[in-house]
Amino acid sequence: MSNETLVEAGALAFFKDLQPSASDFRADVLAGLRKPQKAISPKYFYDAAGSAIFDRITEAPEYYPTRTELSLLDRIGPELKALAGSGAVVLEPGAGSSVKIRRLLDALDHPAAFVGMDISGDHVKAACADIASDHPDLTVGAICHDFTQTLDVDALDLPEGRRIVFFPGSTIGNFELIDALKLLKTLRDWLRPGDALLIGVDLRKDPAVLEAAYDDAGGATADFNFNLVKRINAELDGDLDPAALAYRAFWNPYRSRVEMYLQALRDLEFTVAGEAFVLREHETIHTENSHKFTVSTFQDLARQAGLVPAHVWSEEGACAFSIHWLERGDKTC
Repeated sequence: MSNETLVEAGALAFFKDLQPSASDFRADVLAGLRKPQKAISPKYFYDAAGSAIFDRITEAPEYYPTRTELSLLDRIGPELKALAGSGAVVLEPGAGSSVKIRRLLDALDHPAAFVGMDISGDHVKAACADIASDHPDLTVGAICHDFTQTLDVDALDLPEGRRIVFFPGSTIGNFELIDALKLLKTLRDWLRPGDALLIGVDLRKDPAVLEAAYDDAGGATADFNFNLVKRINAELDGDLDPAALAYRAFWNPYRSRVEMYLQALRDLEFTVAGEAFVLREHETIHTENSHKFTVSTFQDLARQAGLVPAHVWSEEGACAFSIHWLERGDKTC
C-alpha cells in the first residue's frame, strides 16, 4: 500500500508515502537489543532531530568527508555534465542535507527531474520542496521509503533522460559488507542500460584522522548517538538513561572500519516497548560502522553487484576520498 499526494505545480510534482512502518523500528530495536552484542541499525538515526545533528557533524572541522566530497564534485562537474548528457533524471536514496545534490544539479545540463527519498517522510518532503522552489524548471518528487527495500522506479512515470542514482557521503560504508553488496544490487536494479550510479566512497587513511572524524571535539557525533536513545525512549516507551552511557569510536584495522558504540558507565536495567534488558558496566551497544575502502576493493565489490566501474575520481592525501561512476552490467555474482 502507498499514499500519493499530488502537489501544485511550482512545488513538488509528487510525494509518495510508501509507509516504512513504525513497527519496523520497534521490531528492529528489540531484535538488536536481544543480540549478544547489542546493536541498533544506524538508519534510525535520521529523525528530524537526528538529521539536524548530522548537519552539525558535517560542519565539524575534524569531519573531512563532506568538504572533501564537495570539493571533488566541484572539480569533476564538467566531466559529469558531459557524461550525463542533457535532461538527466537524478534519484537520491537517503536524501538528507541538500548541499551535495544542489552541486550536482547545478553541474548538469538542464536536468529533467530529481526524486529524493528517505525513511523520514517529513524530512525528505521539506528538503525536496526547497529544491523545487529553487529550481522551478525541474520536476521534483519526494518518496518516503526505506531505500534498502525494493522500489519499482519504472512505475514513477519519470522523464526518459539518463538516470543518475546519486549516493554520496560514503553511506555505503555504514553497511556490513554483505548488506552493502545487497544494496548495490538493489540500486543496480534501478538502472537501465546507459544509466549510472554516482557514489561517494571514503578511502583508508591515517587512523588518527579517522577516529577524530567520528569523535569530534565539539561532541556532535556523540549527540547524534544520544539522540537515538532519546528517540527510542520517546517512541518505544523506553527508560534507558543517556547519562549512564558514554560514546566511543575506534578504528578496527582488521575490518577496515571505524566502529561506534554506546558504552555503559555502570550496570543498567532498562525497558523498551515493555521488554526488560540488562547492560553491564563497560558493555556496549553497537550503533554504526563506517567502512573504508581502497579504490580497487570498492570496485571489486561493485563488480560483484553487477556494476561496471566506468570512471573514478579521487582526492589523495590525508583526506583521501573517491567518487565512482558505475554502470549496469549484465550479471551479478
